[in-house]
Amino acid sequence: MKRALLVALIACLLTFMLVGNLFAAQVIKIGAILPLSGSAAATGIKLKYAIEVAQQIINEQFPNSDLPLAKTSGLPNLGGAKVEFVFADHQANPEIAKSEAERLIQNEKVVALIGCYHSSATKPASQEAERFGIPFIAGSSSSAALTERGLKWFFRIAPNDDMESEFFFKYMKYLNETFNAGIKRIAVVYIDNEYGVHAAEMAAKWAKEYAKDGFEIVAQVKYPAAVSNVDTEVQRIKAARPDALFHASYIADTTLLVKKYKELNVLPKVSLSYCGGYQDPQFVINLGKDAEYFAGPNAITSALFAKIPSAKFINDLYFPKSKVDIDGPTIEDFASAMVIADAINQAKSTDPAAIQKVLKEVSFSAPYFVLGKIKFNASGQNELSASVITQVQNGKYESVWPIEASTAKAIPAFAPWNQR
Repeated sequence: MKRALLVALIACLLTFMLVGNLFAAQVIKIGAILPLSGSAAATGIKLKYAIEVAQQIINEQFPNSDLPLAKTSGLPNLGGAKVEFVFADHQANPEIAKSEAERLIQNEKVVALIGCYHSSATKPASQEAERFGIPFIAGSSSSAALTERGLKWFFRIAPNDDMESEFFFKYMKYLNETFNAGIKRIAVVYIDNEYGVHAAEMAAKWAKEYAKDGFEIVAQVKYPAAVSNVDTEVQRIKAARPDALFHASYIADTTLLVKKYKELNVLPKVSLSYCGGYQDPQFVINLGKDAEYFAGPNAITSALFAKIPSAKFINDLYFPKSKVDIDGPTIEDFASAMVIADAINQAKSTDPAAIQKVLKEVSFSAPYFVLGKIKFNASGQNELSASVITQVQNGKYESVWPIEASTAKAIPAFAPWNQR
């Protein structure tokens, strides 16, 4: 009897060691679809750097870090298996995003996908993941429509544009009540794609909710994705005499708009930007003092590193690659890489259904975010997604609201362009 028990125990141990060794020798591939060329290439390359940092943290050992998977080398529940993010370039083209998703799944044999920054690219790429039955985590794609499709395999880290729109109105109400800012008239300026159109719809929705507080949208100004001249659009904005501007724009068009605002002396009291161009550190680099006073939500800013040391740890690895500090959308794509690896590890398997189950049920540690956790609701939206309103002050993204997370006091009006 004892001999039989001993033989059984040895057999189990050998099986465990064999499985562990198999996983240790295995490289688990995850697809990452980004805009690595085209108009948003500079942003896409920064996202790639952030995902590479995530891969480094997962595969190497950082014993003093409190990030999930940092203390071990590889995925501990899979025998130390390494993770490899396989990158694909969607070139800001939704059709290419779709075909690259299929290629990664069929040819590269990835077990999950992350991406794509542009909501218009995320939409078809995630449909392919749904068709093949593998998880897809969007880091920074913000169109609320993405989580309104009833998909079973789609998850999103960032706040969506519905949540951001409500955040904007709460912030403007705070400015009015605290500083008597007199903000009432709003112009919504947006790119003509999935991201921009849906953001404008959400702004209109929340304007109705906050009409009792005196807010109204006085102009909705749409511009083409390949815009090179915004004279007509900015003239329309100026004619509407807005107190506030809402932007759904990427870095190139945001820069173009601000330069034209200065030329035509468009001077709002507040400007708020959905996840996109404003959050990119290149915004301040491109515009210098003309970037002052612009504002928008951010998952992180260097001003918060003292309060969130895990974000500083990530930035210490990221900065040597990018030469700029990590920003909100970039850390959200970093989070998508960390969470999918964490889910695979907790599932103890690369089986898509097992990974999906973990994503649906588990609350993930994210000490680099304000709330410190990520939890997906039934639609796949991170219900703990949280940002702060940041404002460019003296060339730095300061956190100005909510007050408990502030690093500086909000400035409730723009100084004249010639007085900066």
